[in-house]
Amino acid sequence: MSHVPEDALFTPLGIAVLTVSDTRGFDEDGSGDLLVKYLSEGGHSLVERRIVADDIYQVRAVVSEWIARADIHAILVNGGTGFTARDTTPEALIPLFDKAIEGYGELFRHYSLKTIGTATIQSRAVAGVANRTMMFAMPGSPKACALAWDKIIALQLDSRTRPCNFAAMVLPSATPCSGRQKATSSNEVERL
Repeated sequence: MSHVPEDALFTPLGIAVLTVSDTRGFDEDGSGDLLVKYLSEGGHSLVERRIVADDIYQVRAVVSEWIARADIHAILVNGGTGFTARDTTPEALIPLFDKAIEGYGELFRHYSLKTIGTATIQSRAVAGVANRTMMFAMPGSPKACALAWDKIIALQLDSRTRPCNFAAMVLPSATPCSGRQKATSSNEVERL
């Protein structure tokens, strides 16, 4: 189980928020507003926020631009993760991943099962890393965004979370995962 030691130092990250929607503008973007609020309250900095249409190439263009920037450590994408013809966020993001984070979608659906039942199988929440930038895609409802942030993302973007966090992957100065240190003697077993 993850925990945050009281004496650990926090390192704020630069985070971008992308809302994928054909119908929402900034005045109607409750999910984007919520993510901005949560990341700010969590001590991180909002670097940029945009809304794009449910279009695989528009989503991919914005995210590609952001993963090339040194000041953006994580990207939170909400919307476009369902099964309608216009839901193409996973198809836009997955080709950009250097590595996929399969456990994110698994955990999201696990927690979501408790609130929406088997309808959670219709969520295609995905995450990955590209160019040392974390990407987390979640459904576009405020409840889904709150669930993803509270149960998974907030802890993984917190440099104090032990035994492991993703801040160590995006910040060269962050403390590495304590569970991945090599043994110092031949009698110790390498921990992975």
